[in-house]
Amino acid sequence: MTNPYTGPTPPPPPVPRPPDTRPPHKRVLVWIGGAGLLIAGSVIGSAGNDGQEAVQTTAKPRTTVTATVTATPEPGPTVTETVEAEAKPRPTVTVTKTATAKSADSAADGQDDTGTDAGTDTGTCSIVSNSGNCYSAGQFCRNSDHGAVTTTEDGTEIKCAYSSNAWRWTYV
Repeated sequence: MTNPYTGPTPPPPPVPRPPDTRPPHKRVLVWIGGAGLLIAGSVIGSAGNDGQEAVQTTAKPRTTVTATVTATPEPGPTVTETVEAEAKPRPTVTVTKTATAKSADSAADGQDDTGTDAGTDTGTCSIVSNSGNCYSAGQFCRNSDHGAVTTTEDGTEIKCAYSSNAWRWTYV
């Protein structure tokens, strides 16, 4: 009875081939053909230069003289001139105040005018636009007004400042 857990027996290894099965006369022909090609190549190669030997030339070293002259001038005296920068003109701010005159009737009645408008800038603008109007906050400034301070129509102070990528009038 055979074992169910083993497989079939492996086949025997192949039989080795004999060392060389070619006939000996073919081997001799290969050797003769190779030797013939070698001799033919050397004959053709030597006949290519008409029997003349190649001349070898060698470069003969020569002496080379190189002279380099560098002239270095001496430094001269250093002259330094100090220039003072001129001050930039700033915008001129003019403040105008208006005072109300006392009327003859109120002075006669014995009342002095101490109203709340006395001394305020209501209704006056120190800097006006080219058309003569007062500026208000948010409007663009002229180049000559950069950094200046003025008032709006109602008396609120505004300044020309750089904001939102432009020069504008802003509340102080």
